[in-house]
Amino acid sequence: MARRWQFDPPRQRSASRKTIVGRDSYLGGTPDHGTSRLQPVRTVRAGLREFVDDHVEILSLAPSLRVDRQDEDRRMDPLSHVRRFDHVGITVADLNTVTAFFVGLGFEVEGTRMFVEGEFLDTVIGIPDSRTEIVMLRPPDGSTRLELSSFVRPAHQPGSPAAMANELGLRNVAFEVDDLQAAVDGLAADGYGLVGDIGHYEHIWRMAYGRGPEGIIVSLAERIG
Repeated sequence: MARRWQFDPPRQRSASRKTIVGRDSYLGGTPDHGTSRLQPVRTVRAGLREFVDDHVEILSLAPSLRVDRQDEDRRMDPLSHVRRFDHVGITVADLNTVTAFFVGLGFEVEGTRMFVEGEFLDTVIGIPDSRTEIVMLRPPDGSTRLELSSFVRPAHQPGSPAAMANELGLRNVAFEVDDLQAAVDGLAADGYGLVGDIGHYEHIWRMAYGRGPEGIIVSLAERIG
């Protein structure tokens, strides 16, 4: 059964248990027990966080005292401007074909296809009088999405459909799969092959680079150890 954390009355404190009494209390025992070096606790929240690090499950805490480690870490680093990884954008010529390729890998179309144009787009991308059609794709776990964009105007600039891994630029998007061979076979059934072959990394990962439509490289990795 998981232990519940609670405030101990001062008379019941012991050297074997860390106690949080208030803003000016200490962790790690009392001076007469000498169990550890005293460390001041600035807030009850800080004390809770140290208690979590001691691998004790906290149950039924008030919402204001629950520890959100990611938010806490972000607040502790004033130089961090990024909150989360939102999406990766890929510009394509044939939106239907590339969308079908990623749907075949397990992605789902999020929302509806939409056209974007006007002052906002012109300002952000630095191309006057531009217009593009966008599809957002969501992976099965709901994490980082893919944004596929196909420009109506201006015309597309040529890319490198046969680019190799050492060519400068964004070379691949990587996904973890349950069954690498099944994923590779699925690509082959749709007419897509591998850049190289299936490789093994220290009995932990099996990985392969697949080349999809318009030269897009997807890195597919299966954890095996």
